[in-house]
Parts: sequence; C-alpha cells; structure tokens
Amino acid sequence: MPGAFGIVVVLVVLVVSGLKVVREYERMVVFRLGRLVGARGPGIIYVIPGIEKALRVDLRTVTMDIPSQDVITKDNVSVKVNAVLYFRVLEPTRAVVDVENYLFATSQNAQTTLRSVCGEVELDDLLAAREKINTRLQEIIDQHTEPWGIKVVQVAIKQIDLPEEMRRAMARQAEADRERRAKIIAAEGEFQAAQRLSEAAAIMAKDPITLQLRYLQTLAEIATENNSTTIFPVPIDILRPFLAAGGRTP
Repeated sequence: MPGAFGIVVVLVVLVVSGLKVVREYERMVVFRLGRLVGARGPGIIYVIPGIEKALRVDLRTVTMDIPSQDVITKDNVSVKVNAVLYFRVLEPTRAVVDVENYLFATSQNAQTTLRSVCGEVELDDLLAAREKINTRLQEIIDQHTEPWGIKVVQVAIKQIDLPEEMRRAMARQAEADRERRAKIIAAEGEFQAAQRLSEAAAIMAKDPITLQLRYLQTLAEIATENNSTTIFPVPIDILRPFLAAGGRTP
C-alpha cells in the first residue's frame, strides 16, 4: 500500500506539472519528441512531462534601441546615428523554428540596415528627410524579418551626432543665411518706401496745395511733443500772396 500510494503521488505530481498557464499576450510553442506540434494558448494548456517541451513567446510589441552607428554619408561626412525599432511576433512557431534568437537577429539586421541606408543619402537629406528614411528603414528590415514571423511596426531615427567642426560650419552658414534674408527684407522695404514716396511726390506735383497742407500737418505733429523751440521752414509760396498784397498797399 505505501508503494502504491507513492506511485499515485508521483503520477499526480507529473500530471500537475504538465499544466501551464499562458497569458493573453503569450503563446507556447510545443515540441513533442523534438518535432514541432504547434503553438498553444492563451489559457490553461497541458504539456506532457518528459515527452513535450514548450517555449514561451511574447506577442507584445517590442521596443528595441538600435545602438549608435558610425555612418559615412554619400557626401563623405562622418556622423553617428542611432534609432529605435518597434516590432512584434506574428507567428511564434516561425520565430522559434526559423531563427535561433529572433531578438538578437532582429537587432543585428536593424544595425546593418541603418548603416547601409544612411550611407546612401547626403547629410542634408539625412537631417531634413527623416520621415522618408524611417519609411525606407522599416521596409527593408520588415522584408528581412518577415520569414521569421516578425512584423516591423515602426523605425525612427532618434539622434544624429555631427562632428564639432561640422556643427560650427553649419552654425556659421545658418547665421549668414539669416543675415542675407534680413538684408533682402530691408532692401525690399526701402524699395517699397521709395515707390510710395515717388507716387506721393507725383500727386503733390499735380496739386501744390497738398504740399502746404503737409507742412502744416508736420508742424502740428512737432508741436505735440512740447518742444520749447520749433524751427519750421516756410515755403515762399505761402508768403507770396502777403508780399504781393503789401506791395499794392499805399
């Protein structure tokens, strides 16, 4: 009886040890005597002890940092580029059977692809067209990882480190460009002001009384500033009627 009880206990322990709880975001890839059976889960599954072996695979999106890579751009500028990769396992059986370590393989593929794609573009495109480069990286990496049952969701370049001398040169270039735009805007303003003055002069030439009204308006503007002394030139045309009248007075 004690021997039979011990056997029953061992059998119960073996049966219980084969029970596995698989979470909603996981799958268990089961092998029976070395042969692939398939993926099981989620929920409670049973793995035959000693006969079947199960590997747990996470189906959630993985965020992987791509280490900084030394890149020489198409216009021979040395930069360091790092990025972030988002991917998830769609087919757990292929991720286990078709590649030894899908995390390491995906990381290595992403690093080589980052160096290759960034080396095919010039520095200006690398800085200004990141969205286009991100899309290109995603397409290439996804093409390589698709046979492993892995879907690349997104690739994003995080940072581009430029050499110090290149940063100074770009700063000088940006400053010179700002000065050029400022000079162009100032010259355009002077040109428009000259055009308006020319049009105003043409109008005043047609009707001389407008020039006298402008003088009086300027005098009123100066008087509002509480100046103790105001020097204002008086056109001779304004005094001419008074001089003429005085000459006729006996």
